[in-house]
Amino acid sequence: MKIKQQKGIPPWIIIGALIVLFPLFAFMTYQIIHIQKMNTFRLLFEKGAALIRSFEAGTRTSMMTRRWNGMQLQRLLEETAQQSDIDYILVADKNGVILAHNDPSFIGKIHRMDLDSNDLKQNNETNWRIVTNNNKQQFEVYRHFLPETVFMTQQRNSYRTFIHQWLISHSYFSGNITPSSLIIFIGLDMSPVEEARKADARYTIFMAMVLLLIGFTGIILLFLSQRYRATKTSLSKIKAFSDNLVEHMPIGILVIDHNGIIMSCNDVVERLFHIPAYHLIDKPAKDILPKDIVEQINCIQSNQLIIEKEIQCDTGFSKRIPIELIASALYDEMNLFHGYVLLLKDLTEIQTLRKEIDRSQRLASIGRLAAGVAHEIRNPLSSIKGFATYFKERFQKNPNDFDIANVMIQEVDRLNRVVSQLLEFSRPISISSTSTNMKVFIQDTIKVIERLLAEKNIHVLTNFDPDIKEVFIDKDRMNQTLLNLYLNAIEAIDRDGQIKISLLPYQDIGIEIHITDNGPGIDKEALGHIFDPYFTTKSNGTGLGLAIVYNIIEAHNGSIIVNSNKEDGTTFIIKLPQKDKPNES
Repeated sequence: MKIKQQKGIPPWIIIGALIVLFPLFAFMTYQIIHIQKMNTFRLLFEKGAALIRSFEAGTRTSMMTRRWNGMQLQRLLEETAQQSDIDYILVADKNGVILAHNDPSFIGKIHRMDLDSNDLKQNNETNWRIVTNNNKQQFEVYRHFLPETVFMTQQRNSYRTFIHQWLISHSYFSGNITPSSLIIFIGLDMSPVEEARKADARYTIFMAMVLLLIGFTGIILLFLSQRYRATKTSLSKIKAFSDNLVEHMPIGILVIDHNGIIMSCNDVVERLFHIPAYHLIDKPAKDILPKDIVEQINCIQSNQLIIEKEIQCDTGFSKRIPIELIASALYDEMNLFHGYVLLLKDLTEIQTLRKEIDRSQRLASIGRLAAGVAHEIRNPLSSIKGFATYFKERFQKNPNDFDIANVMIQEVDRLNRVVSQLLEFSRPISISSTSTNMKVFIQDTIKVIERLLAEKNIHVLTNFDPDIKEVFIDKDRMNQTLLNLYLNAIEAIDRDGQIKISLLPYQDIGIEIHITDNGPGIDKEALGHIFDPYFTTKSNGTGLGLAIVYNIIEAHNGSIIVNSNKEDGTTFIIKLPQKDKPNES
């Protein structure tokens, strides 16, 4: 079984993460930089507006006290402009003519206005703009200088006089100066603020990249974590499946690493070699396993990657059993050798089944042949018996001839019985099942042989389980079976012995019938052939009795086995499993 393995991170995960995160962090970075820029402009704007208000306050104070003249106001303008971040302070008329400047050399020159005069007239609020002078950017704050208020309206003549004096002190005079025609400009140096803003922008971009990397890493880690959990769950299921499969497989599984050390095995291997797992695991295979298995491992390594064959294997109890061996070398995807895996299957039962099949086929052939022969024999036997009876009646006065004719009749009857048994064996057995109380049924079968038991001084012991219920059997056929087994037991004991009959439960509602005698037992050589037709150890037996018994039990979907040894005698065990009423056949 192969498991799909994913190598690395799929490209669509990386692309998807970038598509989601990059626009988000780019927008956030842009917004932060824009807000920082706006905050910088706001600070410069507030500073410029404060300077304008301060300068206007000084001007108004001079007008009200009438102690200041134009020279004093000029000094105030120059001293205020001495701050490092102030490039200039100037007052210009609506045409851009500079009327006052912190540098007197600029008075009378034209200041670049680019302003909407109508907008200035309608809106007296403070404004700002960014201008470039000599390739240097400056933040310029401007608005009307001393806009007309109620106070200014009342003091218009004083204001004009003050302005005229101021202009005359600077060798400049304009005859049409009004409070609403002057504009004050504050030029602030943007270089330090711009450097700070750029540093903040770089730091913001850097932090955004760090956060983007963290977010990207987080998404990748989330995906890897999800895949890890899915892989772990899948591996847990596969491990549970494989462990359960290995433990409950009817085939032995043996894993050996590349150093020849046994790494794993299941219970079947333990039972097969009669060695517990703790004596197998982590032990060299060549020291623990039978040499037949080790030879096959060496064959894999030297010749081929996989072998499949049947071998006779020594299990350590002086018993060689047939084993089907499938062995293979283990290589990974990189073609690295990791060891061997061996599948071992005990073929004892399979070979027994094969023998049973061969036996059944032989019996079927014999049955067909016997049926044909029996039909051919019966007709001559009837003629022979007829002639023998005729001669018996005719030679009643001649004792020798009479005895010969009588023997002929007896032999013909015996041959007829053999032929009848042969026909019965060859025909399929028909079963007509009825519900039967087995305890009563077995007692009735024992009564049939009571006289014979008494003659040979043989005692019968019974052991009936009280929980046995009625079962479905063919009474006639089962009676024939039990009587045959009883007679065999009596013949085996001969005299002064004991027969034990037990009735036990089997498979819930089935039954087991045990018939045990204390006779001399059956030889091991004959034990495997007692159910074969025409096999007998009796001088006057036909060899068909137990073969017919076997067929009757088989027709009941049951089984019959025999255990025998010289110490305990012989036991026939009949097993009749029943789930429902058997179908009549």
